[in-house]
Amino acid sequence: MEPAALVLRAAGTNCERETAWTLRQAGASADILHVNELLREPARLRDYHLLAIPGGFSYGDDLGSGVVFANQLRTRLKPEIERFLEDGKLMLGICNGFQVLLRAGLLTGRDVFDDPPRATLAFNLSGRYEDRWVDLRIVSERTPFVSGRKIVSYPVAHAEGRFVAPDAVLDELERDQQVVFQYVDASGRPTQDFPANPNGASRGIAGICSKSGQVLGLMPHPERNVRHFHHPEWTRRARPADESALTGEGFELFVNGVKRAGQLVS
Repeated sequence: MEPAALVLRAAGTNCERETAWTLRQAGASADILHVNELLREPARLRDYHLLAIPGGFSYGDDLGSGVVFANQLRTRLKPEIERFLEDGKLMLGICNGFQVLLRAGLLTGRDVFDDPPRATLAFNLSGRYEDRWVDLRIVSERTPFVSGRKIVSYPVAHAEGRFVAPDAVLDELERDQQVVFQYVDASGRPTQDFPANPNGASRGIAGICSKSGQVLGLMPHPERNVRHFHHPEWTRRARPADESALTGEGFELFVNGVKRAGQLVS
């Protein structure tokens, strides 16, 4: 029996279809649900093993990226989310989804929720929206979504992606192996320099997980690199024997998450 994934959207979300499609290709069933439907029936969350919040501009980011969506999770869905995580289930936030999870307090918390969150995602130091491909090093395998400490390439597309936190919090995240992705330069070293680091994130942080590893948030878009020809330099790379296969570097993240979620299916 395949695990069930929920792709939760709101007004302004625009990456839900490709996220759901990728989850299905990875072996899960995937439903797309507007957050208002879940707010009416919070217990529906119990039907799923993996919750994904995709990219976009939820509620127009009018009060800040992900702020309104995060408040809905924290104030109206908190009991069901706590139960969801206590059952060992997984959560994934991509781009705007990362902003939502971080501002909801689901990533920096010492338990499930942290109120208020101890880190934020600020405006890019470039002062503009950045849409480019970046190289990332996986520096921790604390979360089941990743495997192998290696360099991968995903695209970014955001204006508020600069990870910022007090040094004490950054030290704690590194010590507890919660920093999962870092932007790296051509030599493979973490960097705060533009354009390898497209937003100026502290210590090159592009994605973190919760202390349990069950919740992962990242600014780059793995769902946009699932076929070999998605990468801008695909013509210079070796072609896979089966060109219809999903061999893009981002697909592995979904396969890993679905595999772990599948262990929860009874």
